[in-house]
Amino acid sequence: MTWSATARGAHQPDNTAFTQQRLPAWQPLLSASIALPLFFCAGLAFIGLGLGLYYSSNGIKELEYDYTGDSGTSNCSVCAEAGQGRAPPPPCSCAWSFSLPELFQGPVYLYYELTNFYQNNRRYGVSRDDEQLSGLPSALRHPVNECAPYQLSAAGLPIAPCGAIANSLFNDSFSLWHQRLPGGLYVEVPLDRSGIAWWTDYHVKFRNPPLVNGSLALAFQGTAPPPNWRRPVYELSPDPNNTGFINQDFVVWMRTAALPMFRKLYARIRQGNYSAGLPRGAYRVNITYNYPVRAFGGHKLLIFSSISWMGGKNPFLGIAYLVVGSLCILTGFVMLIVYIRYQDQDDDDEE
Repeated sequence: MTWSATARGAHQPDNTAFTQQRLPAWQPLLSASIALPLFFCAGLAFIGLGLGLYYSSNGIKELEYDYTGDSGTSNCSVCAEAGQGRAPPPPCSCAWSFSLPELFQGPVYLYYELTNFYQNNRRYGVSRDDEQLSGLPSALRHPVNECAPYQLSAAGLPIAPCGAIANSLFNDSFSLWHQRLPGGLYVEVPLDRSGIAWWTDYHVKFRNPPLVNGSLALAFQGTAPPPNWRRPVYELSPDPNNTGFINQDFVVWMRTAALPMFRKLYARIRQGNYSAGLPRGAYRVNITYNYPVRAFGGHKLLIFSSISWMGGKNPFLGIAYLVVGSLCILTGFVMLIVYIRYQDQDDDDEE
C-alpha cells in the first residue's frame, strides 16, 4: 500500500491548528535587559516583605510557661509524679502565678503547646473514621478497620469516636484569675471557648448522629468511649451546641499537626473588662493536670499571645522571605558581572 500525505489514517488527528500544533505562540527571548531587572525587583520585593513580616512577628508579645512537671521546674511536679505510668492518670491540680507590669495588649489568645508528639505519624494520622465523625449512623455502629486497636471495646462495643487520634484527646483544662489590687480578691477572667475550631471543620466535616427521641445520649447508645476517656463523647459539654462530635476542643484536636512541636488554640480573652487585653496586676492560672507527656519525653506549655495582621508569632516566614530576596539580589549581581565580562569579549571579537 502506497502512503499518501493526503490520505487520512484511522489514528491521524484532525487537520486543525490546535491538533497539528500550529497555533500562534509567544516564545520570549530573555535578554540581560529583561532578566537582570527582574531579579533585582523580585529581590527587593522579597526583602521588603520579609522585613515587614519579621518585625511584625517580633512585635507580638508572648508569655509562656512549661507546666510539664519536671523536677524543680514547676509546682506541677507532684501531679506529674502521681500520673507516672498510670493511664489514665489520677485527677490532679496545680497553679501558675505571674504578674504583668503593664497592659498585655489584646486580643489575647490562650494556647497549649505539646512537644515531641508526632501527630504526623502515618498510622496515627489514618486512625480515624471520617464517616463516623460526620454523624453517619451506620459508621457509628461499624467503625473502619483503620481505627484498630481502638475500633471495638473490650466488651465488643463500637468505640465512638474511634481511633488513636480521638483516644489521645488533650484533656487538661485551665482557668484564669486576676488580682486587681495587691492583697485583694482574685476574680475569674472570662475565657471565650467558642469559635476556636476551623469553620469548615465545625460546620461541615464534624456532625452528630441524628437524635433519638430528642436525646443525643440515646443516639450514642450501644457505643463505648475511647479507653483513655473518663466520660462518653455526648457528655463533653453541657452545651448542646458544643458536645458530641461537634465539641470545639475535640474538633481542634482532630485537626492533626504537621510537626512534632505544635500549639492549639484553647480560648480567646476578649470579653468584659478584658476586651482590650490583660491589665497590669497579679494573675493565677489554675491547671487541671490530666494529660501525661513524660512517658514519651514530651513537654506541655501554656502560652498567652497577641496577634498581628499576619497572625501569630512566626519569625520563620519573614526570615525565609529575606533569604530568598537576598539570593535573588546575589544572583542578579553574578549575572550582571558575567554579562559585562562576556559583552566586552563579544565587542572585541566584532572588532
